[in-house]
Amino acid sequence: MARRTRTQRAGKGGNTYKATIHSRAKAKYPQAKEELFSGEVMNLVTDPSKSGILAEIELDNKLKFYTIAAEGIYVGQKIQLGKKSELNIGNVIPLMDLPEGAPVFNIEKTPGDGGKFIRSSGAYALIITKDNKNVYLKMPSGKNKAFNPECRATIGLSACGGRTGKPLVKAGNAFFAKKAKGHKWPTVRGVAMNAIDHPFGGSQHHAGKSKSTARNAPPGRKVGAIASKRTGRRKKN
Repeated sequence: MARRTRTQRAGKGGNTYKATIHSRAKAKYPQAKEELFSGEVMNLVTDPSKSGILAEIELDNKLKFYTIAAEGIYVGQKIQLGKKSELNIGNVIPLMDLPEGAPVFNIEKTPGDGGKFIRSSGAYALIITKDNKNVYLKMPSGKNKAFNPECRATIGLSACGGRTGKPLVKAGNAFFAKKAKGHKWPTVRGVAMNAIDHPFGGSQHHAGKSKSTARNAPPGRKVGAIASKRTGRRKKN
């Protein structure tokens, strides 16, 4: 009987696959009870569990909260939240009150949830058009997505956009970067393995078969392009 593959040995996961417990704070908007909140950026902090940085904001009513920092904000900057906020970088405004073409990030999925979409460093979406029921945004993936007009978002783009441009240089930096995110590292390509260790292994280091596999494939076979909609190269228009 063949040995269990790497995917089977991993199982449901364990300490190797857990994300860091050293999260600085939950980054979410406070519940909106008024049409306008004013506050000040008290500090900019790093969070091991996130790719960007967090802004610590204190409102005029002494309420403090953390949110994903916008590119260009600084300590001491005045921040506004609500429908009557000005169109400035870092302000949090409902999508229906933003003009078309405005870049936004940290968008709520449902009104009041505190922000769910586009929170990674350097990411942003563009407001394409609006109607009576929805606001349509062009996501970083290039797809258009409809949102509830009452959902809030931050104007600008998420900070630390050049994070991925800096090389890791040495394996130690890669080790700690992967460990903070709960990623398995180092990894070996399936085609570089022996046939007994992986479905793509052996036979002169190529898959030897289609990389597409079923959604309900058993552990060990569920590798490669899982439930792929299409295969092959895209045709040029």
